[in-house]
Amino acid sequence: MNRTFIKGIFFTTLLVLCAFTCAQAQESKTIKLPDPTKKGGLTIMESFSKRSSSRSWADKELSTQDLSNLLWAADGINRPDSKKRTAPSAMNVQEVDIYVFIKSGVYLYDAAGHALNLVAAGDHRSEIGMARPSGGASGTPGSAPGGTGSSAAPGGMPSAAPPGGGTGAQGGAAAGTSTAAANLIMVSDITKLQMGTDETKKELGIIDAALVSENIGLFCAGNGLATVPRISTISNRDALKTLMKLKDTQYIVIENGVGYPVETK
Repeated sequence: MNRTFIKGIFFTTLLVLCAFTCAQAQESKTIKLPDPTKKGGLTIMESFSKRSSSRSWADKELSTQDLSNLLWAADGINRPDSKKRTAPSAMNVQEVDIYVFIKSGVYLYDAAGHALNLVAAGDHRSEIGMARPSGGASGTPGSAPGGTGSSAAPGGMPSAAPPGGGTGAQGGAAAGTSTAAANLIMVSDITKLQMGTDETKKELGIIDAALVSENIGLFCAGNGLATVPRISTISNRDALKTLMKLKDTQYIVIENGVGYPVETK
């Protein structure tokens, strides 16, 4: 009787521990972000005056609060009753997803839950912009979409320099690191757009992703972060699509590297 009781206690404890371990493992796949801080920062006009592109960052990871604020500003829900976002989208279909590359892994931003859902574990930031096509494009390396350039980019967007290329606004790679604390990749899912040809849907997706990128740039300018919009991800699209587990109807459009600026003396 005593032995049976002890066995029962043992197996019950084992089951509880297993359940707790499984719950922890499941929880680790989701990072619940703190509520965004919606006050502070520079005024909108001051932010415009500070806006610039930087390709060099301090060797420091973003705080969870800064990451929370950044993602909410990029394309979070700002009108809870209607679930509408900080960035506009064609017919409000909200077809742009933000994939976040940080040191611990690749995550998909869940605007409704204001959380990050794990897509791939491990640090994959260095894989962004690899295998740059030969030739390159004219114009400023790492610039935002515009003009004409390599046919490898959708919508006639030019190719960009790989991460850390060129001299950044904070003094170049020698002054900091060419690896951003976070890389935000905007992906358009054209299946959410119901009207028009596939080509039209792709063009709308490019516009909507660029609007999210603009939100990122303005937020960073007003809150002491450094960023640059790039399409260097296009040169490594196939590998990234596999890593990010994208469908054929999901298109990588643009990426923003974000980090703390390099301190100047």
